[in-house]
Amino acid sequence: MRLFVAIELDDAARQAILTEQKRLKRFFDGSGRSSLRWVKSEHIHLTLVFLGELQQDDGDKVIQVMSEAIQHDRFAIAFGGLGIFPPRGLPRVLWLGLQHGIRDVVAVQQQIVERLGRLDVLVQERERTFRPHLTLARWRTSTGADRRTVLGLNQPEGIAPLAVTHVALIQSRLSSAGPSYTALCRTELAVTGAGPLQSQP
Repeated sequence: MRLFVAIELDDAARQAILTEQKRLKRFFDGSGRSSLRWVKSEHIHLTLVFLGELQQDDGDKVIQVMSEAIQHDRFAIAFGGLGIFPPRGLPRVLWLGLQHGIRDVVAVQQQIVERLGRLDVLVQERERTFRPHLTLARWRTSTGADRRTVLGLNQPEGIAPLAVTHVALIQSRLSSAGPSYTALCRTELAVTGAGPLQSQP
């Protein structure tokens, strides 16, 4: 099972992200040198924890550990600001950052890492710095000029406002037709002691 935990986007947020992708795509396509592969809006999530491939038994344990509400009030986020991974060298990923709600997202992510860390399946997440973002596109090939181009673009601000009420444990399946995602369960944020997760068919 290939699993990750993420904040899902609602329809309005996905439409706002798609609009921003179209704006950027017009710019890059107009340059005549774009090698960006754009992520489909329906595939975009704010990933909190990536677990990778797990055996079925470990996956079942993850679902069980995620069965209790997260002890954090519901909150709102908004996206803004473009960035590139890696921070140095040739760019590979174009992403959209957070303008509002960063502290809340980090606090929720840390709680999930601590919770899942009991299963000893999060070695990578413990060692890396978490930077909340949405992946918009990936370069097939890139140059140093691509980095300068992105940094010189008009930076989007306050787009795709989203009320965060839960996080989702998602299974990813890869195929030649592209990835498909299934929410195995959704864990509510505890406002006044919310109940356990809501399992999905």
